[in-house]
Amino acid sequence: MDGIPASGQGASRGNAVSWFVDRHVAAGRGGATAFTDPHRSMTYAALAEASARFAGGLRAAGIGRERRLLMLMLDTVDFPVAFWGALRAGVVPVPANTLLTAEQVAYMLEDSRAEAVVVSARLLAALAPAIAASPWLRLVLVATPDGEPAPALPPGAQELRNFLAGAPAAETVAASPDEVAFWLYSSGSTGAPKGTKHVHASLRATAETYAAQVLGIRPDDVVYSAAKLFFAYGLGNAMTFPMSVGAQAVLLPDRPSPDAVLSVMARHRPTLFCGVPTLYAALLAHPGLGRGAGSDRLRLCVSAGEALPEHVGQRWSSVVGADILDGIGSTEMLHIFLSNRPGHIRYGTTGTAVPGYDLRIVDEQDRDLPPGEIGELLVRGPSAAEGYWNQRDKSRRTFQGEWTRTGDKYTQDADGHYRYQGRTDDMFKVSGIWVSPFEVEAALMTHPAVQEAAVVGREDADGLTKPMAFVVLREDAAPPGPALTEALRAHVKERVGAWKYPRWIEAVEELPKTATGKIQRFKLRAGFA
Repeated sequence: MDGIPASGQGASRGNAVSWFVDRHVAAGRGGATAFTDPHRSMTYAALAEASARFAGGLRAAGIGRERRLLMLMLDTVDFPVAFWGALRAGVVPVPANTLLTAEQVAYMLEDSRAEAVVVSARLLAALAPAIAASPWLRLVLVATPDGEPAPALPPGAQELRNFLAGAPAAETVAASPDEVAFWLYSSGSTGAPKGTKHVHASLRATAETYAAQVLGIRPDDVVYSAAKLFFAYGLGNAMTFPMSVGAQAVLLPDRPSPDAVLSVMARHRPTLFCGVPTLYAALLAHPGLGRGAGSDRLRLCVSAGEALPEHVGQRWSSVVGADILDGIGSTEMLHIFLSNRPGHIRYGTTGTAVPGYDLRIVDEQDRDLPPGEIGELLVRGPSAAEGYWNQRDKSRRTFQGEWTRTGDKYTQDADGHYRYQGRTDDMFKVSGIWVSPFEVEAALMTHPAVQEAAVVGREDADGLTKPMAFVVLREDAAPPGPALTEALRAHVKERVGAWKYPRWIEAVEELPKTATGKIQRFKLRAGFA
């Protein structure tokens, strides 16, 4: 193809696009399908060409190297075109949460000073005010799925397909493996999102550690990730991991409801499925769930975002016939660094360190703790971010030399397995003893009336902190009332200890969560503060 050097040629070698895209074309695998969405499929060769044209279009529009491109894009084949096209041009793509409000998008546009934005047509009406108000933007592209009419475009905006059709193919820029390639805004459960800067080498690092050595991804795999591409977990699952071996990913632009997920599973028959604990619990409650969750080829599942309750993993394995690899990752580390392994799964734990990563559990003075004691988890590995954009103090607190603070509380069993206890900010003490919200939540969710649960610390009339639970009840559960409250309290006492039972229990329609499925406990605490 004109303008696209083969992988390994010249100084473009350090650019991640050479390894993830061009390597497959050079090796004769260009005809393999890379991505499929509800409207179309794209081969590796077509992706190489489209991303080269995207890069050429950026250059022609005057979007220079190291400038930012905000991606407000649903999961379609246009997403990898824009992501890899930006990398090919040396422009920094910034995938953003597609559920953001116009005010939140305005914050990211101002914080990143993005000079270009690609927005999915379905999101345009809601986000147009923020886009129009940005003083930095020089290029606005609107991605419309094939077969759908183009929306009314804002002044100066272009349709992505027309932009690509009129652009020349560009060569891949030279890049150091240590050069910042892309940003991801942290989805964290508290505070304003932080622009997390990742280098080119980190993408390959996660593929060669977790994807290769834990997930065991293969060229004949078909991956479906209900977790979206705009955040770190989904970006690996549905883009860099399959692309590392020339496999295929199935993309769904819609909300991953249980009905939608089961439809994708039956239609595309993926071999690997990636979700979050909330979705696994919802699927288990769906009457249509059966062997393979609809896919006769399903061999393995992955969970992250929140810790997977033990009973959810066990029941899924029993009903579906495929194990779930529960793991933990972060925006700062790009993907999973602690995980269960195929053939070595212990539900209720997060497993052991992914090859290539080292872990520590430390106290408030950063002293290493022995097995059995609760402390903060620190991680060291090849995919750590360079730091946060324009947040020097937070960068110093999180990235300390080779070690990255996770903000998660853990214990380690005597046999080396790690058990999640909760976020550092969510832990609290009762009678001088640490209480893990996750432990109480997991106990509540084993009761047949409870679909989901969240636990926070609340002060009683004497100013002492005690657990309070918020529960989402199953459709067939008895109505909330004193009898159910007492039954749930007794259930928790029996399973995790008398002092840990929730003194208050409130039934709610839903729990507040981030787009990545993390429970926002600070919002629950704010309700009674």
